[in-house]
Amino acid sequence: MRFLKSSLLASAAAFVAVGAAHAADLPVKKAVPIEYVRVCGAYGAGFFYIPGTDTCLRLSGRARFEGGYQASYTRQAGTNAGDTSGYQGRMRINLDARTQTAYGTLRAFVRLDAGARTGYSGVGQSGTQQRIGQAYAGIGTDSFGRDSQFVNVDKAFIQFAGLTAGRASSFFDFYAHDFEISAATAGSDIASTNLLAYTATVGDGLVATISIEDPVFRRTPIFSPFNVGATVSSGSVSNFGVTNQPTPVFVGYTNGIATRYGNVDSIERERLPDFVGALRLDQAWGSAQLSAATHELNVGNLSTAASTGTGNIIAPAHTSNVQGWAVQGGIKINTPFIAPGDSFYIQGAYADGAQLYTGYSNYTGSYTQSTTTIQGQKFAQYFSDASINPFTGQLQTSTSFSAVASYLHYWTPEWRSAFFGSYGEQSFSNGARLAQGAAYTLVSGLAGSNPFGSNAVGTPGTRFYQLSQALRDTYQFVAGASLIWSPVKDLDIGVEGFYTQIGLKSGRAIDLDKSPTAYANIAAINAGTFAVATASKDSVSQVRFRVQRDF
Repeated sequence: MRFLKSSLLASAAAFVAVGAAHAADLPVKKAVPIEYVRVCGAYGAGFFYIPGTDTCLRLSGRARFEGGYQASYTRQAGTNAGDTSGYQGRMRINLDARTQTAYGTLRAFVRLDAGARTGYSGVGQSGTQQRIGQAYAGIGTDSFGRDSQFVNVDKAFIQFAGLTAGRASSFFDFYAHDFEISAATAGSDIASTNLLAYTATVGDGLVATISIEDPVFRRTPIFSPFNVGATVSSGSVSNFGVTNQPTPVFVGYTNGIATRYGNVDSIERERLPDFVGALRLDQAWGSAQLSAATHELNVGNLSTAASTGTGNIIAPAHTSNVQGWAVQGGIKINTPFIAPGDSFYIQGAYADGAQLYTGYSNYTGSYTQSTTTIQGQKFAQYFSDASINPFTGQLQTSTSFSAVASYLHYWTPEWRSAFFGSYGEQSFSNGARLAQGAAYTLVSGLAGSNPFGSNAVGTPGTRFYQLSQALRDTYQFVAGASLIWSPVKDLDIGVEGFYTQIGLKSGRAIDLDKSPTAYANIAAINAGTFAVATASKDSVSQVRFRVQRDF
């Protein structure tokens, strides 16, 4: 037993000795150093170095709840009417990457916005965002037209040595609804467009920018009485796009009178970009900016399909391209002598053939030739950048202007209010409306009915022509105020209310809320056997509540 014990101990000692000898031959591994995230103080708070690089990154974002109320004046079927409330849940993620180079700072910035909206357009879901592919409508029985999800690549741009390239806010814009919750005032506010720009520093806070910008996000459709629009099918769960937008022009005459018409495809083509120039001054007292832009109107050809009517065929000239344009001036004045943080904006814009540069359609809805945001609205406003003269086949531009003022006041560091208002107008020449009246006379006469629906101008000189809504000169007035509480940093709890009035600059229009069948009884209206209600203006008030946390 003693011998066995001694043998086991000797064997164990031998194994230990051999293991020690092998261990001595193995390389010694050093622990990999841990590269901790380091704070980057070169660009302000929140930046840190991406491990292993000399690039600084800041991650930030936002969460928001919003609810709103707006009166509804009708519960008729087919108009998504009857809703008085709407709700939103929204999110935002920002990534800001910056690297110092021999040429200055190289920056890349991306922002993703997403959310869910319910309610009708104006309070909840956005028809404007659906029209440019940023929102996707629900198709259920109770959700179609009342529910949408949206995703928007709001920003994705590079900045380097004065160059800005990518998706960013238009350099034309200045005030851009900075103090508002609902962004209801008239004024240019294109937060997301594709552009290539160069900014030169002149000195003492003055910079000059030349920008080439995507024209698609500045287009208001050329007027077409047929008004073909893209729709969402709630039955087949699919989108149906517009392949052409027929707009009648005269192609045949008998004894000097138009008796035959064809159709020009008035959907705009993308050829030239918009050219934007801006001078901006930023100093301790505030800011000022002058902006100018060009915007090409470019439509399709006359259809090769057989024309309608009789008479000798005399095709009009090809519809020539037209350069629309816009100018804008604005000033922001800091007023710390009233209260720290106070400031005041005033801005005015004018456009010819470029309505979205004045933002006249901002409240009612953009990217459509006419729309009605007020449920039970008496008549529609028309926003077309131009119409096509049926006699010549050429474009006739519209004009618009807007003026907005906004004041931000801090009652205390935690409580603030904004007071804002705007006024705008859009006008179509008398010649444009008369020409469309001639087109209506021929087309409806050959059809034996009104094929244009509510876009019918009517025959000049008749009672219906005097009361129809299409291509009428209109105005819009908005006034409102807000109260926001920020109990802690980066948290806002606020409410905003505003009043909107739209109206005709002259005359009256058929009140479609009280006379919804008027456009099916044009002949009776002209004969005096069908009585219609009329109106010269309409108005509505809206209230929104918001809770927002930025981080």
